[in-house]
Formats: sequence, structure tokens, C-alpha cells
Amino acid sequence: MARLGSFPTAIALAALGVFSVSGAAQAADQTQPAQSKPQVPPKMKVVSPKTQPVPFPWNSLNTKISSTIEIRSAGQMSQKDRDLFTVAEPMISEQAGFAGMEFNQGSWTYEQIACPSLPAHLFLRFSRNEGAGDVSEFSASVPRNGHGRIRVIPIERRGYSLFSPAPINPITISAFNAIRAEAPPGEGPNWLGIGLCYAALAGADPRVGKPDSSSDPENLAAPPSLRILKQGALIRFTDIEARPRPMQWTLIFDAKGTLLKASRASSASPIARKRRIASSGP
Repeated sequence: MARLGSFPTAIALAALGVFSVSGAAQAADQTQPAQSKPQVPPKMKVVSPKTQPVPFPWNSLNTKISSTIEIRSAGQMSQKDRDLFTVAEPMISEQAGFAGMEFNQGSWTYEQIACPSLPAHLFLRFSRNEGAGDVSEFSASVPRNGHGRIRVIPIERRGYSLFSPAPINPITISAFNAIRAEAPPGEGPNWLGIGLCYAALAGADPRVGKPDSSSDPENLAAPPSLRILKQGALIRFTDIEARPRPMQWTLIFDAKGTLLKASRASSASPIARKRRIASSGP
């Protein structure tokens, strides 16, 4: 024990000796006349710049992107997807009941939402039409690999939104984030495909491009855009298939790819909007 105790003391004495020599050298320099010394550049420590985390890979800017989401009827689905739906149907029915979608009433039909950017999930849309103004609709997500949960996204019940419109509803946003969290790492770098898939799950049949000649010429259809923000990204695109006029979607993500906010608004130009307001009167 004595030997271990003397070791720090020796270090301390050595340190005092170093400081003493250093102090003596400094005093000696002060007694000598100043001499010009060559300027030696300081040592440079190269630090790799920190890569700003982004929710979508940079190379996704150049990825070939689809301008629409394919909607397939039940008869157009592959046998594998139909079999998966058969297995998942009881859970879908249960989840729809929890969401108040009255799935055990009336005659429901379904179709597939084909989202190439999220291939690890089967997406379905269910609808029931009981006449004008009495339409119910919801989307469902089924993991293909069995690792994850079956989720239901309400769109409307008997013509009304359950809480707030599905495109901006926190339930839709939360479910979409959970679906993406279940996807394998690296899946879904196609930023526009991700945006179109969200719109489809929220009830749209989105397609981007130029409006046809029958559309209102005052409607704007800006090209899809991805803007990298300081701490995230913003996706914006115009759905030219929306009725009665094209709708612009805006999705805001954080740096980890979590969807924070979604909004949808008419793509009509400011001039067109002013004309409509003026024509509508007080």
C-alpha cells in the first residue's frame, strides 16, 4: 500500500519539476533581447464535416419516380395478396369496428392501393356506398412479413369525417409513421412515392402532372418538389385528379423521416381565388 501511495506523489513532484523548468525558461527568455522567429503555422486538426441528417437520401432526388398510385380492383390483385387479405380480414374487421366504421353493416367492397415505395405492406381501401351523401371509407395496412400490426385509417363515415379530414388528421399521420417505422431499413427512398402513398391512404387517387384541357386554366399545377430544411424536409405536389379542382399537398418531415404535419389546399392561383371570393359575394 505504501508503494501505491508514493506513486502519485512522485508524479506530482515530477509535474512540479516540469512547471519549474518551464517557468525558468520563460524567465530566461524575458532577460534576452527579443529576436524575430520564423512563423510556424499551427498544427491543423482536420475534422470531418458533420453530415446533416435528412429524411430522404440525396440520391433520391434523381430516382425515377412514378407520377401516380395504381389502384387495383380485387380481381386485379395477385393471388399472394388475396391470400394475405383472407388471413388478415378478421383483424381488419375488428380494428374497423373499434374505429366506428360499422364494418359489419351494409355491403363493403375493397381495392388495393399499390405503393411501390412501401413494398413491405399491403394497403387496401374499403368503401360502402348507401346512396348520395352516405359513403363510408377507410384504409387498412397489413405487414407482408408478419412483423408489425394491422392498422385501420378512417377516411369518412356516412359522408362525414370522424374527427378532422383524413388528410390532416393526427390519426392518419400517426398510423403512417408507424407503418414506415415497420419498414425494413432503407426502404422508401422515393420521396414523391412516399407522398403519393400518404395521399392515397388518406382517401385520394393522386396523380401529378399537367391538368388536362378541361381543367380550370386558372388552377396551378406546380411540379413536385423536395426541399431539404435545416432539420427535416418538405414535400409538395399537386394532385391533378382531385375534384372539383386540383389540390396541392404539403408534407413536413423531421430529420429522421417522421411526418410532422400534412396539409391540403386548392391549387388555384391567388387571382383565381380572389375572383371566386368576389363572385360569391358577402
